[in-house]
Amino acid sequence: MNPDSDGALAEADLARVCDLLYRQTGILVPGNRRAFVERRVLERMRATGTDALPAYLARLRADRDGEVQLFVNAFTVNETYFNREEHQLHCLTGSLLGAVTAGRTLGDPIRIWSMPCATGEEPYSLAIWLLEHWPAVDDWEIEIVGSDIDTRALAAAQAGRYGTRALGRLPPATVARYFTREEGTAGGPTWRILPELRGSVRFSRRNLVDGAGMAQEGRFDIVFCRNVLIYFDDASRKIAAANLFSALRPGGFLCLGHTESMARIPSRFRTHRFPEAVVYQRPEDAHA
Repeated sequence: MNPDSDGALAEADLARVCDLLYRQTGILVPGNRRAFVERRVLERMRATGTDALPAYLARLRADRDGEVQLFVNAFTVNETYFNREEHQLHCLTGSLLGAVTAGRTLGDPIRIWSMPCATGEEPYSLAIWLLEHWPAVDDWEIEIVGSDIDTRALAAAQAGRYGTRALGRLPPATVARYFTREEGTAGGPTWRILPELRGSVRFSRRNLVDGAGMAQEGRFDIVFCRNVLIYFDDASRKIAAANLFSALRPGGFLCLGHTESMARIPSRFRTHRFPEAVVYQRPEDAHA
């Protein structure tokens, strides 16, 4: 049950770890990611001073010192950048917001959810894009929420500091308008989101396969859920799709990553092909 002499985990031990990760997050680890799983588990064992996997699994079951969350954090993928999948941002201001606000009273709330939000680039991109590209931005009460299962990523999002690579797709004038440059960090200069813009986005810990937790956020007009369903099996996708459906107001829209779709998932969503992007809509007459 201990790691082998070369540091590898036995097959049965690896299966236990993958099962625990799946039950906690809905993420199914493919067989070709074995080395990734081993590396992350052994890192957590070293961090907790645990020599044997059974002892580490016992620590997880007892959730001593919040180890379950730290275990989950070790497996999340937070690689992203500002203005990712920009065609959806064009769709947001070119099509979706017009549909959402039709028939509403000026000043009504418009709620947008970035789930998962990773280290914050996506929800901050949404805020900046609205300020730069939607003339009606001041006519509505806009709430942007960023949620993720990874508490480490959420802490980075709230801090709002980013390196050159993350800002690579932003025009220099936009960077100058919404960021301040900070010098002297180990990895070179960083840029920090201005305080007033950081304050315009609220962050929370949520899990896509935890319907009760997601329901605590209320309902949204538009949800961006990109590049996470690709890590789920069909069973987890069905749960996530149902939770996302419930998170939308009737008539609300869901934007997925460009490699994702509702294919193979029995879905109550309607597919809309706008000029800028394909999105999914909760029908106006749909019940929870």
